Amino acid sequence: MHGLINRAIQNFLRDTYGGSLWVGVVRHAALDFDTFEPMLSYDPALTDRVIGAATALLSRPRETLLEDLGTYLVSHPNVEALRRLLRFGGIGFADFLHSLEELPGRGRLAVPDLDLPALDLSETGPDSFCLRCRSVLPGAGHVMVGLLRAMADDYGALVLLDHEGEEDGAEIIAIRLLARDFAEGRRFDLALARGA
Repeated sequence: MHGLINRAIQNFLRDTYGGSLWVGVVRHAALDFDTFEPMLSYDPALTDRVIGAATALLSRPRETLLEDLGTYLVSHPNVEALRRLLRFGGIGFADFLHSLEELPGRGRLAVPDLDLPALDLSETGPDSFCLRCRSVLPGAGHVMVGLLRAMADDYGALVLLDHEGEEDGAEIIAIRLLARDFAEGRRFDLALARGA
């Protein structure tokens, strides 16, 4: 698992629950270091141990914690660069959905050895979609649910999301776009502000 992904998990836990929780996760997961290096690769089992330690220490279901991670990746000011990368997917939420399959390739443009989940989107009806998510990280589909929920808010869209379990090695997410312009979305400019 790429160090950037592990560092994102570390930052999420620290920013959301504080440094003392992270110290507990390091101890509980039996890590022999206290911070992930972003440009190194780690055994996926190590990432799984960190998530397991966090769920145990917080007494929260793994699925809920992973959804919160997905929301954090879009909404927290410390990860604004990822939000910007995602917003380049289109001017509306439906456009964004159709760009999801390109996301792993866009990520590899920035970091060639970054292995993001493989995403496959299909339309199942008017404003209804099925997203299939394949990853070495168990529960990555739940991260996508949180990310999609936060992106819908970012675009001002109203969506219904349902993680429907696993089928043929892929996690299935049902997406129903109820209203494209439900609320005012967050401000987004193609150009970065001067000094940003």
